Amino acid sequence: MTDIATLGSLLRLARDTVANPREGATTVLSFAPRRQALWLMFALVVVASLMMGEIVALVTVLPADGPMTGPFVQSPLALGLIQAAFLFLMIHAIYHVGRFFGGSGSLEEAALLVIWLQFIFICVQVIQIVAILVLPPLAGIITILAVALFFWLLVNFIAVLHGFTSLGLVFVVTLLGAFGMLVFLSLVLASLGVVVPTA
Repeated sequence: MTDIATLGSLLRLARDTVANPREGATTVLSFAPRRQALWLMFALVVVASLMMGEIVALVTVLPADGPMTGPFVQSPLALGLIQAAFLFLMIHAIYHVGRFFGGSGSLEEAALLVIWLQFIFICVQVIQIVAILVLPPLAGIITILAVALFFWLLVNFIAVLHGFTSLGLVFVVTLLGAFGMLVFLSLVLASLGVVVPTA
């Protein structure tokens, strides 16, 4: 079993996962951490992602009014809770929708893969920050590529998690899960007074 206890090992595994998502997902699932360690990892990636988001906002000098408005989103803690809720819903959507279509993955495995996906995109955020500081036009290209990479990794992760062989079926599962998450999140955010502009 490969040792991923060090940052260098994590970064190498992240690189290998981008190059071969299915093999990377299989390797990550082979570690099967205990539930307490799993949720500690969940908290760590939420905090790290929030910090990286704040750094990106600082180096790009974003305006005070971001994509979401409302008193609730002015607090970093509140933004962290929103992000944690998003990842939590993603885990359950991947698990429940996949199981509905005959998948065999467990909730803990779904959580582990979502955490790993989030870690990879924290690494992408670091690359984006460097690009903003060194070559700003490149940052926009990285953002576009990151969106494509996100869906590519997610589809492959779901396929490995649930033992699906058809990427078409996985794509349907992904769309259904995403739609359910968006509906639920929109209702929750609206109840908190958060407004997401549509134009």
